[in-house]
Parts: sequence; C-alpha cells; structure tokens
Amino acid sequence: MLVRSVRCNSLLIKNVRWYRHEKWQPPKKGNKQLAKTSKRDLVIVESPAKARTVGRFLGDKYVVKASMGHVRDLPKSKLGVDVQNLTFDPTYENVRGRATLIAEIKKAAKQADSVYLATDPDREGEAISWHLVEAADLGKAKNLKRVVFHEITNSAVEEAFAHPRDIDMELVNAQQARRLLDRIVGYKLSPVLWSKVKRGLSAGRVQSVALRVIVDREREIDAFNPVEFWVITVDLETESGSRKFTFNANLTAAPDQKGKPVVDNESTAMAIKTDLEVATYTVSKVTRKEAKQRPRPPFTTSTLQQQAARSFRYSAQRTMRIAQDLYEGLEIGSAEPVGLITYMRTDSVNLAQNALEEAMSFIKSTYGDEYSTGPKKYKTRSKSAQEAHEAVRPTSASNTPEKVAPFLSSEQLRLYTMIWKRTIASQMADAIVDNTGVDITASAPNGNEYTVRATGSVIKFDGYRKLYIETKDEDAEDDDSKQLPPMNEGDVHKKQTVNADQKFTQPPPRYTEANLIRFLEEQGIGRPSTYASIVGTIERRQYVDRDKSRFKPTPMGVAVSDFLSEHFPNIMDTGFTSGMESKLDAVAEGKQDWVEMLKEFFGPFDKAVTETTENAERVDRAKLVQVSDEKCEGGDDLVIRTGRFGKFLSCGKFPECRVSISTRPGERATGEVKENWEIAWKTAMEKCSIVHPEAAAAAAAEAEAKRGAKRKPAKKKAAAKKTGTKSKAKV
Repeated sequence: MLVRSVRCNSLLIKNVRWYRHEKWQPPKKGNKQLAKTSKRDLVIVESPAKARTVGRFLGDKYVVKASMGHVRDLPKSKLGVDVQNLTFDPTYENVRGRATLIAEIKKAAKQADSVYLATDPDREGEAISWHLVEAADLGKAKNLKRVVFHEITNSAVEEAFAHPRDIDMELVNAQQARRLLDRIVGYKLSPVLWSKVKRGLSAGRVQSVALRVIVDREREIDAFNPVEFWVITVDLETESGSRKFTFNANLTAAPDQKGKPVVDNESTAMAIKTDLEVATYTVSKVTRKEAKQRPRPPFTTSTLQQQAARSFRYSAQRTMRIAQDLYEGLEIGSAEPVGLITYMRTDSVNLAQNALEEAMSFIKSTYGDEYSTGPKKYKTRSKSAQEAHEAVRPTSASNTPEKVAPFLSSEQLRLYTMIWKRTIASQMADAIVDNTGVDITASAPNGNEYTVRATGSVIKFDGYRKLYIETKDEDAEDDDSKQLPPMNEGDVHKKQTVNADQKFTQPPPRYTEANLIRFLEEQGIGRPSTYASIVGTIERRQYVDRDKSRFKPTPMGVAVSDFLSEHFPNIMDTGFTSGMESKLDAVAEGKQDWVEMLKEFFGPFDKAVTETTENAERVDRAKLVQVSDEKCEGGDDLVIRTGRFGKFLSCGKFPECRVSISTRPGERATGEVKENWEIAWKTAMEKCSIVHPEAAAAAAAEAEAKRGAKRKPAKKKAAAKKTGTKSKAKV
C-alpha cells in the first residue's frame, strides 16, 4: 500500500511539472483522435527556469524542454582527443544522468512539426545546440531551426522565432577548439605536477596564467623597499562676511628646489615646518575651471563582476549565479515570469535602439529634459571584444528597483538595482563641476618663500550623479575635493597649524577579485564566460588564499607557478595566452582553421611535456609547507594542512607531535566562537610531545587503536571474498 502511494504521488508530481513547464492540457472526453493527431512544435532551452518563462510567452502550440546544460562532453576517464594522428577528433560521451532526458527530447522531436534550439546566444550556447542535435539525433527532424534572443521578454522571443537560422558551425568550432585545447593542457600538465610537485594537483591553460600574475605581484611586494618621505600641509583660516572657514593646503614649492619639493628626511621637514610656523600667507593665484564628468558605460560581464565585488563583496561566481536568475525570468506580482536583464555574458557596451529610446523617455519624464542630452554610445576598451551582443541592462526601464523590490531576494535586488542605475545613468547628462585651485605664497621672516596649494570643487550640475556614483577600489585615490571659500589674489590668511607627517612609499597592492578580472580582461586573457571559473579554480585548488579580500599565493601556489614558468614558459606567458584567445576569435569568425591551430600548438607543447617528465627534478617538499603565525607549546611552528573538513593547524613535527586544531577564527567571528577556540587550543596543546610526553604518547596510542579498528573490517571483508562467503550483519 505504501509503495502504491509513493508511485501515485510521483506520478502526480510529474504531471504537475508537465503542466507547469510545458503547458500540457488533458484531452477532452470524446476527442481522443484530436489528442493523438495534434502536434506542437518543440523548443529546447538549457534550464527549467528559462523553459518556464519562454513557455508562457509561446503558449500552448509549443512544448518547451530543458536540456539541463550540456548533454555531451569529453570523457572523464581519458583524454578523449586524437592527438596521435594529429586529427584532434574528439570522443564525446553523453553526460552521466542525461540518458532519460535525451530519450525524452528525441521522442518529443519525432512528435513535433518543428524543433527550435533556443540555447544561449554565445559560443557555449551554440555548442549545446549542436551537441543536442548529435545526441538526440535531431538532424532527422523535419524542420530544425536555431533561434537566438538576448533578453527573455515577449517581444524579444517573438522576434527571434520570426527570424530563425541554422546552427553557426564557426561558433561551435571555436567553442570546441577551446574545450579541446583546455583538455589537452590540463590532461597533459596535471600528471607532470603529480610526479614533480604533489599528487592531486591540476594545471589549466588560463588558470595557471592567473596564478602567475598573483605570484609575480607577491614577489614585487616582497622585493619592495620602502622609501621615507614627508608630507607637509598647512591648515589656514579665512573670513567671508561673518563666517570663518578653515581649509587645508599642501606644500608644492620650496626654495632651491625645482618642481614638486622632495622632503625625504626629518631634518629637512623640520626646517620647512619652522619656516612655515612663522610665515605670512598671501594668495598669489586663483584658477577656476569648469570640467565635465561623463557617466560610466553600461555593464559588461567583467565590469559587472568587478563592481559587485567592490560594492557587495560578491565573488564572480555568486554574481553570475544571481545574474542568471535575473536573466532567466522571475514572477513580478501576478504577472507571468519575465527576464529582468539581458544576457549577462558579454563584452559589449552597446545598447539597442529601443533601449536607448526608452531610457531617454524615462529620464525626461522622471528627472526633466535637462538630464537628457540625446543617446550616448560607448566603445569597449577590451583588447579583443567578441560576442558583442548588448551590454548587461534591464529589459525595461519601467521596471524600477522600487517596483520589483517586493518580488526579489535581497541579493537579487542589490544586483538588479546596480544594473538598472548604471544603465539609466549611462544615458544621462554629464555632471558639471567647478574646479578651483588657489596658490598661496608663504613668506618666512628669513626670506625663504614657499608655495602651498589648496584645491576644491563644487558640483554645478549633478547630471548622472543624481542617480549613480560608482564605488571605487579601496586603494583608489579619492578625487572628490572639498568646497573652498571665496578667495581673491592678495587675500591674507591666518595660519592655524603646520603638519609634518612622516610617510613611507607603499608596495603595489595585492589583487582583489575585481582587480584581477580587470587585469585579465585588459591583457586579453579569458572571455566573459570564463572569468568566474578562473578565479574559482585557483581558490578551490588552494593555490591562493584571501587576506582581507585580496589574493595571496600559498606556498603550493608559488611552487606550481615557478615549476610551470620554468618548464612551460609559453603556457605561463600572458602574451602567448592572449594570442591563443585571438586565434579562437579568428576561428569563430571563420578566418582560422581550428585543427591547424591545435596542430601548431600541440607539437612544441607535447615535446616540453616529454622533456620535463624525463629531466625535471622533483620540487622540494619543504617548499610546499605553509607555515602559520601560531606556534606549538613546544616552540615549533604550526603549519596549515588541509583535511576533509577544510584547513587546520598541525605541528610541523607530526607525527612525533600530534597537536592539531582548527585555524584561528577571523576578526568577524563572535566572542563565543573565539572563546571556544581558546578552550580548544589549550586542550590541543596537551598533546604536545615536548611539554606533555605522557599525554602525547597516550594520544598516539589512541590514534593507532582507531586505525587498527578500521583495518579489521577490511580484512574480514577480504577474507570473506576469498572464501566466497558473505559476512552476516548483526541485528
């Protein structure tokens, strides 16, 4: 009875899903013939969410199915590429768990008059469509069509279905070439790392370059020698009517020095300060200049990821996951699901004409005519922009953040608000700023004359700033100056204080996720669909850690980067990697044969793999150890190791000393967490073999007993297998 209930429930759920996703309608009684003969066109997309949204736009004449991403890929257990004969023919296998889905698609295609492949509008989407044709034998379909839309709205879907096309094999070949290239590099390099560095490591064509960029920056920091300098400023006071104003001025000229004065020691700084303490301050020059501040262009994939990292501390992967939800469609109130943003994998900053017109209309009606000066068009600064669809923008300017807020999660609303504001602001008028510079002569009684300069700005017209001001990097210079009081040449000001502050030059900062993505894009490394996976991979492999949101290479990461840089310089060269991206672009444009491109790469690469495997020395294990700031009670360093549950601290003398404990809680941890860790620390230190040899011996014996208990069942199982008997479980 229980089994029947479960089966009934599963059938009910299946029918409900069929009804929701595919607009299935049960045939009416007495009309069985109609139910058998009526056909509906089949539409295939990637995800259930996209299927749900597209299906409601298309109506009952279409069946919409989701492929759940790729249905075929290279095998996991072998290379899957014919490199022996240099044909590079791939061997594809159906993705595990997709057999039933492929059979359903194949069956639905036979029952349909037409089959529409509506996967994403990029190389990856084109490849998914091609793999669907091959896996489900859709080439035999009566009317096979490819449709592309960059936003999931009713009008965009209708337009796409009115203008279908064939699968673009040049885009497919570009994606296929990238996949095979990455497979060859990863499959050939990873075993080299296993034998020469440590088992379980991996290398990748683009991720390894990103790792080297981080390692090189760390070396710049280590080699940096700070230089002393002094910053001298003066706080001055002036009167305007009945009000008193205090402002700050910086030293810009000193006696016997040309250009900006160099103050690199305390004695020079104190001598200047002594003069300025008793000097008189007279305005010698006032300059006023009107300047325009242009709005930023709409988001591309990389700039969206960068800004989300700066503003919300979102990782690139988290940003793309949220953007995917916004693109595929959400229910807004009682209305049917609708895509809120355009396709989020793009390197274009263009906006469609209808989007420009809608934005201008919204700006005029909301902010006034003076905030719109006509459509603004932008050019991408990407080294090799491709897949230029449209920028990431809201599908409708009327879907304001306030309007959609009740229907979005907090993270969805944050990202959507940023996209919406950036897009609308990009079409608003420039901000107009009055910049003022005041040069003030400081005359000391001993005849020495200095110049101090005060700068300020006033927003004359806010323009786009009324809606959107971009969050900057932590290490970016602040260009917002304070407003200065009215001043004229000849005015004399009172000195309040003279400040002489010792400073030291700072090394270049470590990369944040936003900085790294920007650098990769500027160098032409990677593409919109790959930035998130690049960053995620080097973190997942524990080649880098995050120190206050900035990447710091681990000893393992440094060792891998150095080894690959020494033996595979081309793979680790940014120029070479950028050149490969350009060749892949040429394949997509039909200007480069993808097989010839792989041949050109594979010969020298395979030779380097063979030579390295035979001749390279193994990396010293000591270089792989990551030493922490903590010390064991016996005085030895605790090292950072990785187990099933993440990172932990362990004594460097393991197994002689068995001290182990989780890593120290971060600054944001609660007081209770920190207190519990301190208690655990004291307990762990009782296992120190130097300070507590008896307790350490007992802990070692206990650990050995546990290992022995685990080995016994394995032995029993082996013995039972040998005699052909099965051990009975105790009840």
